Amino acid sequence: MSPPSLIERRAPWVIFTGCDDPWVGAETAELLKRGGSVFRLDGRKLRDRGSLFTAFARELSFPSYFGHNWDALVDCLHDWHSHANLTDDVAIMIDDADELLYVDFLGILVSVLCQAAWRANLQFDADGELHNDERWKPRALHTTFLLRQTPPAVFARRAGSDLDVAVVLDGGRLLAALTGPDWPGGEV
Repeated sequence: MSPPSLIERRAPWVIFTGCDDPWVGAETAELLKRGGSVFRLDGRKLRDRGSLFTAFARELSFPSYFGHNWDALVDCLHDWHSHANLTDDVAIMIDDADELLYVDFLGILVSVLCQAAWRANLQFDADGELHNDERWKPRALHTTFLLRQTPPAVFARRAGSDLDVAVVLDGGRLLAALTGPDWPGGEV
């Protein structure tokens, strides 16, 4: 399996890795060099749904109509580029992500991040149809959970608890993507 990428429009959409992984520095540097953006969120401040939605909205400058729910998070991450027009490609880095291991919504969070990335990277609409509009060009969108102490493998069961999410351990990293016929082109 090829290593994950933050600059290519391909799965895996979500990566769990150590905060000292040299891959992170190399990928973010290349993304920034190509005009992309890196947004950092503090995992210690994402331990409840309300704080998580607020942090995403604040850090990624979501529009005022953001609904502070899972569906709205998918929509705003997917559509984010059309609101801000700051950059095409985006990487979201969650620092101190160890703090999220036991949150009751970890599986749905990973699923939501995968759904948003699948839609942005491949430019499928909510019905799974390819966009035919020039305004909707594919853009790289990936999320990385940066772990200080917890090995990525420890997150496997909880991160992959949603039926449509497949996780695989590769090169010491836990990789997540959508699986099944409803999510073409997104397998890890």
